[in-house]
Amino acid sequence: MWGGDGKAHPSDPMGRIYNDCTTFCASWAAALTGVDPASALRGTYRTAEEAHAIVEAAGGHIAFMTSHLVPLGFSRVQNPVDGDIGCVVAPAGVEGDFAEIGAVRFGPLWVSLGPAGLVGKRLNTLVAWRFPA
Repeated sequence: MWGGDGKAHPSDPMGRIYNDCTTFCASWAAALTGVDPASALRGTYRTAEEAHAIVEAAGGHIAFMTSHLVPLGFSRVQNPVDGDIGCVVAPAGVEGDFAEIGAVRFGPLWVSLGPAGLVGKRLNTLVAWRFPA
């Protein structure tokens, strides 16, 4: 579900919670830093198209994620470890397409939030960021 406010949408008869791969990473960043880098965006969009428009307006996923993580003290790293946040390339849809998404490193896997919930996969890393311990 798109929107990332972590609340059930009032018009959704099933009461589903709205989050996406980017707000999943933002929630992890908030747990590490105490500051939610997505606070100004949560609840401002409800569709994939609206989410993609926000990311594209920022210059793409890497620029978008950098602009929200670096001000909190995250820095780019070459060799991601557990807990790092990354922009990765993942399968998207049923037609064999790929997309840049946000994910959190967990062992050898990147964990992201997809339509069916959390998914862990070995994925190609484009950029990774780490918050100092």
